[in-house]
Amino acid sequence: MSEDLRLNNQLCFPIYALSRQITALYRPHLDKLGLTYPQYLVLMVLWEQQSVTVKHLGEQLWLDSGTLTPLLKRMETNGLVERKRSEKDERIVNINITEQGKALEKQAEAIPALIKEGLELSDNQIVELRKQLKKILFCTADDK
Repeated sequence: MSEDLRLNNQLCFPIYALSRQITALYRPHLDKLGLTYPQYLVLMVLWEQQSVTVKHLGEQLWLDSGTLTPLLKRMETNGLVERKRSEKDERIVNINITEQGKALEKQAEAIPALIKEGLELSDNQIVELRKQLKKILFCTADDK
């Protein structure tokens, strides 16, 4: 067997497995808020910006409209966001956070510290890891 095909020699596998583990760390905290991890990501963008287009949201979260549309529909049904077509251009859909969605921000404030505690990494290690991951992420995006 080629060394290149061994699972332990792959870069993709530990990244994939880590992504699943980190998402699992979030799950009990998000369950208390009635949120999925992707919904939490959407809300984090909206807590910062209050209103964004679907296109902008997709760019920020690295999600396509086929993934975002059903996610946003569920969030709208749950009263967290409001979707509105632009009056200037019907092709543009704006996503606005509702009061109910804003109220979850206060409840979610403790989540980052709880996740950090679960990871058992120092602040410096987290900063460096995030830098390296973003470097890889944006490098691969440039290849598209």
